[in-house]
Amino acid sequence: MARVVITGGAGFLGSHLGDALLARGDHVVAIDNLVTGETRNIEHNFGHDGFSFVNADVSNYLWVPGDVDVVMHFASPASPIDYLEMPIQTLKVGSLGTHNSLGLAMAKGATFFMASTSEVYGDPLVHPQTEEYWGNVNPVGPRGVYDEAKRFSEAITMAYHTHHGLDTRIVRIFNTYGPRMRPNDGRVVSNFIVQALQGHDLTIYGDGSQTRSFTYVDDEIRGFLALLDSDVTSPTNIGNPNEFTIAQLAELVVEMTNSGSTISYHDLPVDDPTQRKPDIAKAQSLLGWSPNVQLREGLEHTIAYFASLLAS
Repeated sequence: MARVVITGGAGFLGSHLGDALLARGDHVVAIDNLVTGETRNIEHNFGHDGFSFVNADVSNYLWVPGDVDVVMHFASPASPIDYLEMPIQTLKVGSLGTHNSLGLAMAKGATFFMASTSEVYGDPLVHPQTEEYWGNVNPVGPRGVYDEAKRFSEAITMAYHTHHGLDTRIVRIFNTYGPRMRPNDGRVVSNFIVQALQGHDLTIYGDGSQTRSFTYVDDEIRGFLALLDSDVTSPTNIGNPNEFTIAQLAELVVEMTNSGSTISYHDLPVDDPTQRKPDIAKAQSLLGWSPNVQLREGLEHTIAYFASLLAS
């Protein structure tokens, strides 16, 4: 049994991670300032003896009383609509927030787990993306506030590992979806599902030929735990290598929701990646991890969640 601090613990991924840790007997301290996280994601755990919640901004000084075995840093705006509206906060949580979280791990002698992103690869010139690829990121473009925040967070995490001997993990997350996504968070899966359920046009930016690889949240969390329990300290891709165009995703959502929605096309945002697909050979060989949930099955669960949410 471990005592685990999760920054961003009321967010989409952080709340699912907390559930999985509690289910295996760990204790969880969820820290969140509720800027993009929501208490409804964690309120089912409020009566759990092994769960506690702290409303705090990890960009400020961070301290947790008592023993801590693991610090898992998931705090950050993670969708374009959020980090474009909060560019300074995004940069601060990726820099100051990561530094503060690393400091907590150092003080407690804890393992540090950094939630990074496939966005460190930018608009990739290598396909699929292996962990050895350094990326193609515009540091001064509108997406740079998120991309560079995560690239810095990886660099400082590795510096703590090599200079201080801190036990660290770095996961690069690829387009995860599932229940507890916010309906207005601007990510493509939630956008399409909400638009289809409400009978609105599905909004595609560009011609829809750009690709993404979508990972259902249960698979992603299982990958996090496999990485945490391993001794792999270098960055590791956790994602589903099945690649779809945005147009294919839109058509599938319209079909599965029985929607009368049509598709409207708009200008592609600056620096939007043309393709995204993880090479997961490292996760398969070192962690024994591969995704199990395919897109149609995952969308069934996600559509049901949003249908219930919109009806309430």
